[in-house]
Amino acid sequence: MRSADGRPVVARADARRNRALVLQAARSAFEERGLAVPLDEIARRAGVGAGTVYRHFSSKEALFREAVRDRMWLFADAAGDLVDADDPGGVFFRFLASVVRLAAPNRALCEVLEAAGEGGPAPADEGPAGPDLEFLVALGVLLSRAQQAGAVRADVDLDDVRTLLAGCLAMERRRSVGRGPAGPDPAPGAAPMGRMTALMLDGLRADRSVTELPVAAPIRHETRCPVCGAALVAARTGRPARYCGGACRQKAHRARARRTAPRTAADRLPAGQSWRLKPRWDASKPRRS
Repeated sequence: MRSADGRPVVARADARRNRALVLQAARSAFEERGLAVPLDEIARRAGVGAGTVYRHFSSKEALFREAVRDRMWLFADAAGDLVDADDPGGVFFRFLASVVRLAAPNRALCEVLEAAGEGGPAPADEGPAGPDLEFLVALGVLLSRAQQAGAVRADVDLDDVRTLLAGCLAMERRRSVGRGPAGPDPAPGAAPMGRMTALMLDGLRADRSVTELPVAAPIRHETRCPVCGAALVAARTGRPARYCGGACRQKAHRARARRTAPRTAADRLPAGQSWRLKPRWDASKPRRS
C-alpha cells in the first residue's frame, strides 16, 4: 500500500493482524470448498467483518490467488530445481505423483492446477508470470528431458500432461477422499491414494511395464465374506452379516446342500466304476416251467 506521493505506508499492527487472520481463514475455507465458498463465510471464520476483508483484498478472486500463491510457488520452485537432476524419467514421474498426492486433498490447489495455462495473461499484481505459469514452464522442461531419455511417450505434449493431471486430481478426490462439511476426510471403503495416479503414469510411459497398484491396508479384526472374500459391512442392528450379498448367500446354500445331501449306493462305489443291476437269474440258462 502506498500514499498519494508514492511512499509506502506501514500498516498498523491491528491491520496486519486482521490481514493474517483473513488469509488463514481463507486458506482453510478454500481448501475445503474451493472458490465456491462465500466471502461472508471467510469473514466469519476470521472473526472480522466483510468490510475488513474488502479493505485488504479487492475481490474474492484476489483473496483466492493470495491464499494459494505460496503453495503454487513451492510446486514451481520444486519443478525448477529438478530440471537438471539425474534420471529424467524417474524424476518426472515422481514429481507428478508428489503433486497429485499433495494437491488432491486441497480443493483450491486442484482448481488452480486445473485452470493453469487457460486464464490468459497473469494478473498485474503477480508480475509477468504467476506461480501457476512458472510451474507449467518447469513441468514442460521436465517432460522434454524425460522424452529425450526415452522414458515418456514421444507423442505426448504439455497440454496432454496438464489435462491428465487435472483429471487425475479429480479422480483421486472421488476415489480416495470424502466430501463432508468438516473437510476432505477419508471415506469408508475408499480406494487408497495413488491408484489413479499409477494408472495415469502408466499411460505416459514409453515401455509396456505396468505399475503395481497400491492396495488398501487390511482393517484389524475385519470380517470377510467366506465365498468371495469381500469385506463385510458391520450391521447397525440385528445379527452380523455372514455374506456380502444375496448371490454369495445362494452359492453358500447350494454348496452346503451338496455336502449334506444323503449319499446313494452309487456314490459309495470306487472311482471309475459304475452301478449295474445284477439280474436274479442267468439269461443263458433255460428257466424251469
